[in-house]
Amino acid sequence: MDQQYYIELEEKYGAHNYQPLDVVLSRGQGIWVWDVEGNKYLDCLSSYSAVNQGHCHPKIMRTMIEQARNLTLTSRAFRNDQLGLFYQELCALTNSHKVLPMNSGAEAVETVIKAVRKWGYQVKGVPQDHAEIIVCENNFHGRTITIVGFSSEQQYREGFGPYTPGFTIIPFGNAEAIEKAITPNTVGFLVEPIQGEGGVIVPPEGYLREAKRICENHNVVLITDEIQTGLGRTGKLLAEEHDGIEADITLIGKALSGGFYPISAVLSNTEVLGVLRPGEHGSTFGGNPLACAVARTALKVITEEGMIENAAEMGSYFQSLLREIKSPYVREVRGKGLMIGVELHPDAGGARGFCEKLKDKGLLCKETHVHTIRFMPPLIITREDIDWAMERIEEVLTAS
Repeated sequence: MDQQYYIELEEKYGAHNYQPLDVVLSRGQGIWVWDVEGNKYLDCLSSYSAVNQGHCHPKIMRTMIEQARNLTLTSRAFRNDQLGLFYQELCALTNSHKVLPMNSGAEAVETVIKAVRKWGYQVKGVPQDHAEIIVCENNFHGRTITIVGFSSEQQYREGFGPYTPGFTIIPFGNAEAIEKAITPNTVGFLVEPIQGEGGVIVPPEGYLREAKRICENHNVVLITDEIQTGLGRTGKLLAEEHDGIEADITLIGKALSGGFYPISAVLSNTEVLGVLRPGEHGSTFGGNPLACAVARTALKVITEEGMIENAAEMGSYFQSLLREIKSPYVREVRGKGLMIGVELHPDAGGARGFCEKLKDKGLLCKETHVHTIRFMPPLIITREDIDWAMERIEEVLTAS
């Protein structure tokens, strides 16, 4: 079957809540993917950081097959032999006290909202139903009703109200705005270390460090959403490490399974997650043995195969080459590690057309916030791979 056949099936039977590039993929290995017609592409999106380890990593695949033969699901009505080991290894790796596993990034965000609100009532002494959480303009934390309610992006909100109350929106990257927004009812500050969907927006150096100081001074829980930035993407295990801090709560997901199975996690101190009691929160699939076994191997692969260090080195190399391009369309190149955004001037006509041209040359990337091309290849990319990609990127960005 050619690609058009599959595209027509999607368009006929699927809800039209996505606008993907018209490429129908059927196979992946490492940094490469192939479409149904056999064309080969370098993946420069990594499924929004879910396949940091590369497509179909053999060690993670082996673990998934072996665990699937033994036990896939017990629900949390019973214990399983993978969950405790997953907790122990993840806490040791991230210096966390407690873990609460979920399935998706949005579920992790919803989980932390519940936990921090309850902490505010039981520990901080905020009057019942008056808890406030500070978030940032241009944020992206997921697609649930509560989350879109505190988005500043009209497209995410329009037609989905009424919205959940209890959120204050402030400018991103402005530490003074955090302090001004805090009230006696403020229980948490939720922030992405780098705004990915917002256009790969990097805050000023020291922003998270100052946010940590402010939150500590006011007994406010600092929550970093590392679902896209974490697990090696920015050249550190967690992006918060660039500012030398440990958040009170950190959210991870996506690459936690290397793209094999949905799993996310809330990493917390004991004080906050300690407020949850049996029956107050959960998920049938959260913490299932298949997900935990896969995640354990996915984490080992990232750390033991030098992917974090490679992301730092190759990210610096990739960004330096992008900045050397003499293009009338490029306004700015920014990022950390292998989380890179190339923002185009508004008169360039939008990033979508450039992504389509790159696709035709064998490079898959995706526009974000209309004018920004995002480059986020798997963390195993080499200098030679980047040189191959740059020939095509430069050709597209300099074409008249």
